Amino acid sequence: MSDTALTDFDRWLAEEYSAGDARGFTAFIILVKIKKQDVQPICSTFLHVIGTETDWGEITNLFAGSGMRWDAAVFFVKRDHRHGGPLDNPAARIILLEQEAKVADDRLAINQGHFFDVWGRRMTVEEVPG
Repeated sequence: MSDTALTDFDRWLAEEYSAGDARGFTAFIILVKIKKQDVQPICSTFLHVIGTETDWGEITNLFAGSGMRWDAAVFFVKRDHRHGGPLDNPAARIILLEQEAKVADDRLAINQGHFFDVWGRRMTVEEVPG
């Protein structure tokens, strides 16, 4: 795939993977629906990333299995601080719950992760004056 055919997500994944120790990482993902002045979390999951072979097209196919209509996805990354690489599943489940709570409490917490629209383009959440 040429560099121009890569999405922001594809470039981010390659950079994130190479920034680690080549053992991978765990990605915590929250799918959201975008409303006029709000971003609504609708479902979440985690996955262990081992390599950069996955692209945005494969990720969206995975999300299609949720059965949810979504507008964007935010990815939060964690590595096992003891051994490097992905977390074990029990630890990942706990961190996913914590991340869900942070985003539910404050939508701007999304900006602490990596936020992409349905086309794999990078996004940010902005505070709405109120």
